[in-house]
Formats: sequence, C-alpha cells, structure tokens
Amino acid sequence: MNIFPAIDIYDGKAVRLLKGDYNKMTVYSDRPELFAAEFYNKGAKYLHVVDLEGAKTGETPNIKTVEKIVKESGLEVEIGGGIRSEEVIKSYLDIGVMRVILGTIAVTNRDFLVSAVSKYGDKIAVGVDILNGCVAIRGWTEKTELQCFDFFSDLQKIGVKTVICTDISKDGALKGTNLALYKELSERFSVDITASGGVTSLDDIRELKKLDLYGAILGKALYENKIDLSEAVNICKEG
Repeated sequence: MNIFPAIDIYDGKAVRLLKGDYNKMTVYSDRPELFAAEFYNKGAKYLHVVDLEGAKTGETPNIKTVEKIVKESGLEVEIGGGIRSEEVIKSYLDIGVMRVILGTIAVTNRDFLVSAVSKYGDKIAVGVDILNGCVAIRGWTEKTELQCFDFFSDLQKIGVKTVICTDISKDGALKGTNLALYKELSERFSVDITASGGVTSLDDIRELKKLDLYGAILGKALYENKIDLSEAVNICKEG
C-alpha cells in the first residue's frame, strides 16, 4: 500500500479547511513545496494535492505552485480540484503531474469521463465522495441518489484504473476510517482504491494495508501530529 500525504492549496499556500468551510481555513505554510520536500525526506514517494481555488473556479490558479512542487520535491503528484475540461487535464500533465483526479464531472458528465479515460488512460483517476452510501458532488454540498457501488461498477466498466474514495462522515474527525466500506469495495471491484477520510492512527494504516488497498491519504492526522509519516511509510514496506 502507498502513503499519500496531502497538501491543500489556496492562494499559493498550504492550508486546511474545517469541514470544507472556506471561512474556517488554517494556513500551514506559504511555501507548500517545502512541505512536499519534507514528506519526501520522510520516505514518501507520492503526494495528493487539492487546488481549493480550482475547485471553485474550474481553472488552474495555483498551477505555478503545483509545478514547483513537482519539479522540486521528487514526489509523484496527483491533483484534484475543479478539473472540468481537457484543457486543464493537459495543463497539469504537461507540467509533470502523475495523474489528475476528476470529481463532480465524473458523475455529471459520463461522456467526458469516457473520453478522458480513452485518451489519457491511467493518468485519469476519479474521486468518489460518499455520504450514507450515496455519491456526493460539488464539494460535498449536494448528495445524489447514485449508490456508491453502482458508481464503482460503472467506473470499472469504463476502465478507470484508480479511485480515491472518501467517506465524508469520517473526514477530518480524527476518529478512524471506514474499514468496512473499504473492505467491501476491495472485495467487489478490481480498481486501485485509495482510502481517504479519517485515517488517524498507525493502526488504521495497518488495517487498511491488510485489505490490500492501493493507497491511503494522510491529511489532518499528519498536520496535527497524530501520525508519524516515516512510521506509516515503513509499515507499508513491511512484508
């Protein structure tokens, strides 16, 4: 299993939101590339980036910051946040991003998703945000009637290789992750699943690893010093 430390970017800074509220933002650094370099020095190979401004506008206001992270950190970077056009996909891939994550548009525009996967293959991932078994979109503000298992089935049929799955009820709560959900998803589907939301302890990492998931994202637990990144990476290297 791979560990993905997370950096959320707003106005070129590394930040965290409280429960997705842009009015409750904590700024951790005005040089996110230094955070990324620190993650690399602690053994991480990958980085999960979300452009919070892009999520609002559908544009790439922080692409220079992302490019600096890609070029200076040594990490393989995946990015999400308002990616709604092929132009934006291409912009990120051109600066060396490993893959881009489609969110809302993967739900609302299946044809766009099919086209993107057909053209860019495993450089396209899908972010699936789940609330009470259904898929939520538009920054978690809108819950659809689409059942998460039905959506996963369709993503597999389309040929999506990687899915980042977030249990919204667990995100940022620092009370553990939804092991039962990830167990069922990993047993039912053959896509690479990255767990996101509520990964709080090294025990969470160990249990997720047992499920043979592709990855786990570390966000708030990392910033609040609940998890040591080096230890998490080492657990994933163990036989």
